[in-house]
Amino acid sequence: MAARTPVLETFPALRAWQRKALVEYLRRRTDDFTAVATPGAGKTTFALRIAAELLGDGTIEAVTVVAPTEHLKNQWSEAAARVGIQLDAAFRNADLHSAADFHGAVVTYAQVGMAPQVHRRRTMTRRTLVILDEIHHAGDSRSWGDGVKNAFEPAVRRLMLTGTPFRSDDNPIPFVSYERGGDGLLRSRADSVYGYSDALRDGVVRPVLFLAYSGETRWRTNAGEELAARLGEPMTQDLVAQAWRTALDPAGDWMPQVLRAADARLTVLRNAGMADAGGLIIATDQQTARSYAKLIEQVTGEKAAVVLSDDLGASARIATFAASDQRWMVAVRMVSEGVDIPRLAVGVYATSASTPLYFAQAIGRFVRARRPGETASVFLPSVPHLLGLASEMETERDHVLGKPKESDGFDDDLLERAQRDDQASGELEKRFAALSATAELDQVIFDGASFGTAAQAGTPEEEEYLGLPGLLTADQVSLLLTKRQAAQLAAQRRRTADGAAQPAAAPTAAPPAPMSAAQRRVALRRQLNALVAARHHRTGQPHGKIHAELRRLCGGPPSAQATIEQLEERIATVQTL
Repeated sequence: MAARTPVLETFPALRAWQRKALVEYLRRRTDDFTAVATPGAGKTTFALRIAAELLGDGTIEAVTVVAPTEHLKNQWSEAAARVGIQLDAAFRNADLHSAADFHGAVVTYAQVGMAPQVHRRRTMTRRTLVILDEIHHAGDSRSWGDGVKNAFEPAVRRLMLTGTPFRSDDNPIPFVSYERGGDGLLRSRADSVYGYSDALRDGVVRPVLFLAYSGETRWRTNAGEELAARLGEPMTQDLVAQAWRTALDPAGDWMPQVLRAADARLTVLRNAGMADAGGLIIATDQQTARSYAKLIEQVTGEKAAVVLSDDLGASARIATFAASDQRWMVAVRMVSEGVDIPRLAVGVYATSASTPLYFAQAIGRFVRARRPGETASVFLPSVPHLLGLASEMETERDHVLGKPKESDGFDDDLLERAQRDDQASGELEKRFAALSATAELDQVIFDGASFGTAAQAGTPEEEEYLGLPGLLTADQVSLLLTKRQAAQLAAQRRRTADGAAQPAAAPTAAPPAPMSAAQRRVALRRQLNALVAARHHRTGQPHGKIHAELRRLCGGPPSAQATIEQLEERIATVQTL
């Protein structure tokens, strides 16, 4: 029996961006259409509505969805079935064709790369719409890109979807349009764009607070030399990378302290109205994932769900966790992209991955809004590169071909290979031996702005930020963070004044000790944020837009990464606006 044509009236109401993009798609009726929408915005619903429209008017006879993972195949099939589109998630290359009662199939990029001719024959047999989910994966390897291009060139229509920044390499993405800019470089062009800032304004996604933790780290090099550094302080990329990995060592104190703070934040959210709020720890490899699971059990007294590989058992564990009220999940790569667990509200970014693509994929797991006022909190190491990515959550990126690449020293390629093999790489551990690490809350980043001063783990100052109400609008988050910071600074001034009021121990007071570079940066950052907040109250402009304008005028990275001179220049500039 042939599959029935889906009934459009049974579809859920579309969001404004989906309606606008659908109208644009139906108006153009071009072979290729690329839609970029932030994670949680509803790309799946949008794509299935287009499929239903084209099936209904006879433009196509079949649908093929290409997804990154086996788990996402099942997720796509279930979502399609709810709107009357039957997709075979169990299709294998050896099957050659789906049964007649399916509208089509869901396959992975790896499947297509292994047998592109099978999928080309399927595409040529019936007029087909191909939905390429997270299309940047088609550039993961030459065989995948060539396979996708070869398999789906005969398709009547191709719809490309992505929710994250495009790739940072030079592998062209099949069927994506590129345009040459004034600098001579080719940039990807999307036909519809719905960014995080748009979705936040519409209440489609949650506001995300980033709680950055610094601390003292100590490690031994392979030459036997012992080194110490404070995470977050200016240093070479190599030292940053080693201090970062030392902090993430399960045997140190940094991870247990951060996990206690993250679990405390999760409890606040649960008590504030998100009764089923869940947490996710993103680990670098299987070994550390298992160690983190033991740590979270010691901290909470409850076992965590552990997802280590892309297999059927992992999919079942994800589905069980998504439907439960279990507090924590630990994962390596399964939930870094596309997986839909709307109750995830607290994250711990405990991985050395540092590309904008991976970071955005990971943060996308926490932003899906279920009701007004829900917020998300992500705990991360106070590493300048990560702080910059957190500050630029709203930045829209294109795929640029031919741009010179600079190594960041953080072994993303090595990490990617380790993840793809689903096993830990011993190379990372051979480079150094972690000795100790302690944690303290360095700053809270929200809407591109930085709040707070250093607070030791377990102190009332830290609890002030961990205890922020769980149901807040974006404006309320900014207001409360500003008040928290003001109260923190006032308390510091009172302590200083009380100390000054004590009788002098000597006839002449010693001159104040000069501030370190790190202390000056913190003081300047506070001053800049206060001035930005004042301008926000005068003009109504969001903090992030004011910071972005200062960066445009003065140059340089986000304030979390800015030098002392750059911060001073921005302070002078904002005072003249």
